[in-house]
Amino acid sequence: MLIAYSAWPEIDARLKTTKTVVVPIGSNEQHGPTGLLGTDWMCPEIIAHAAEKADDSLVVAPTFNIGMAQHHLAFAGTISLRPSTFMAAITDWVSSLSRHGFERIYFLNGHGGNVATIEATFSELYAEWSFVEEEPPYVLKLRNWWDLPGVNGLCNAIFPTGHGMHATPSEIAVTQAAYPDRIKSAEYSPKIAPSGPIRDALDYRARFPDGRIGSDPGQASPEKGQRIIDAAVPALLKDVAAFADEVLPGR
Repeated sequence: MLIAYSAWPEIDARLKTTKTVVVPIGSNEQHGPTGLLGTDWMCPEIIAHAAEKADDSLVVAPTFNIGMAQHHLAFAGTISLRPSTFMAAITDWVSSLSRHGFERIYFLNGHGGNVATIEATFSELYAEWSFVEEEPPYVLKLRNWWDLPGVNGLCNAIFPTGHGMHATPSEIAVTQAAYPDRIKSAEYSPKIAPSGPIRDALDYRARFPDGRIGSDPGQASPEKGQRIIDAAVPALLKDVAAFADEVLPGR
């Protein structure tokens, strides 16, 4: 069930059979000369929506599509939240979903730059309950889509060289599989981009002038992307099921 495409009575009814919801979360930021700016929110959404098609018992929330992208702001089209804004927005999403009765909230993330702030938000949310010595009404989980069991190994096997860490051929391939009419092409120079640290926006643009880090996205194809999606879907369904069934001590 996709919450955004459902009516409220349908959600009300579904809450009688499940208390678990998946939130795709990512970022809208540059992904090199050919990568779609929505890549980091598209990938978790593509995988979550494909999983919902495979198993309608899965409940998927609307995609949280703006994240921590301040170091990409020297590239046109990037939109970023401040850490405090991002944390406040995640808090409100959790509070809203919890109010309706969702007790297990699973964030499927598509942007490595989000991780630290999402985890900090989880800590803040749990702290509010710890200080008053009450159990929180929810359990939170963060999983990067590439860290689903078997997925990262498959990506490395498909792209043994030039995978890199940003504008990777694996993430570009996933978007190509879902949006074949949006495939871009370019001459990359160098073929495999340089690697290095990530700091502020101007430093990033100076180090990585076309936006890539260590990657050769020219290796991507819709067929390779579909292989990755096909591996990620059952891995996600299994991971969410385990999260939903996890027995918590003292509860």
